[in-house]
Amino acid sequence: MLGGREPEVYGIVTIQQINDALYQLAEKLGVEIDFFQSNHEGELVDKIQQSAEVFNGILINPAAYTHYSYALRDALAAAALPYVEVHLSNIYSREQFRQHSVTAALAEGLISGFGMNSYLLGLEALVKNLSGNNS
Repeated sequence: MLGGREPEVYGIVTIQQINDALYQLAEKLGVEIDFFQSNHEGELVDKIQQSAEVFNGILINPAAYTHYSYALRDALAAAALPYVEVHLSNIYSREQFRQHSVTAALAEGLISGFGMNSYLLGLEALVKNLSGNNS
């Protein structure tokens, strides 16, 4: 739905455009990335749990699950991988229920409000932290 749903909040960029930009940035940074999107909480939990055996870190936009999914939070904790949480919109300038993230407390950081750039900044931060260059 990204690109068409509430463009005044989320912009007009599509998930494919975000993935393409992330792939280009990953090549520039010399890292490999994989993409996964689902509207199903259980599928997200499964992917996070599988990630612990395959990846060094996670860049995640938990979307609405940000605000209430203890299952996602617990999966991220169990995976024990560093992760950066990103959001297209500034969750702190939105409705009160959107201003709390149950997943952010365990994250390396949270980047919110910069549209597609939230993802790009998040990937850069994650890669720098993984390489020990977090200054």
